[in-house]
Amino acid sequence: MDPRLADVINKIRDESLRRIVLEVVKEPSLNLGGTVYKGLRLEDSPASLSRHHSYPGGLLEHILSTVRIALTLCDCVEEVYHGRVNRDLVISGVILHDIFKTLTYVAKEGGGYEPSPVSERIDHLTLIASELVRRGLPLDIVHVVCAHHGDAGPMSPKTLEALICHVADVADSILNGKVLKAAKYLIREATGKSVEVMDSETAFKIVQLKAREGWNGVRRAVADSTMMDE
Repeated sequence: MDPRLADVINKIRDESLRRIVLEVVKEPSLNLGGTVYKGLRLEDSPASLSRHHSYPGGLLEHILSTVRIALTLCDCVEEVYHGRVNRDLVISGVILHDIFKTLTYVAKEGGGYEPSPVSERIDHLTLIASELVRRGLPLDIVHVVCAHHGDAGPMSPKTLEALICHVADVADSILNGKVLKAAKYLIREATGKSVEVMDSETAFKIVQLKAREGWNGVRRAVADSTMMDE
């Protein structure tokens, strides 16, 4: 397991909840009708096909970044607004909310991803919600996961912890998605070439170089083979 994720899981104080989260993260698999479905490794999985974190390892980055945003929001609630937050629910909810996306994508030959056979029948939210119910997790943690899409999902947040996870999820998705979109646009405008898959480090560098050095910075970055896949 990535040590950064292990550190986050260890922040969960409730031993029983921490154990279950660890079990799910270590092996995000499902038994449906006697068939065991296993997906991509978490460290290899994207978080979407094209919108945000749509590159190898994107899902892990999304989880790690969203946890940081969510814990900052917890600080705001407690230190500025004098509210109380159950951080175990927040941390667990963020870690679990997209964990079964690993089962919904398969790698394509030549790069990129496409929907898996599982995702053609069941979405990732239904998968994780049903698994958490099967494992007997408390209603509050199931709600955090079920409500992470906010008004766009089947259930809007009804608790502070669910709201924090939803806001953090949206914030990180928008941040990453817009930077990826901007970087791909800049490359297309600077070189006439389109890039389908780009990691976050490259995308942020492209955007920053454009701000500092203009179009020449973008062209230089594209010419650097260590930054771009051929």
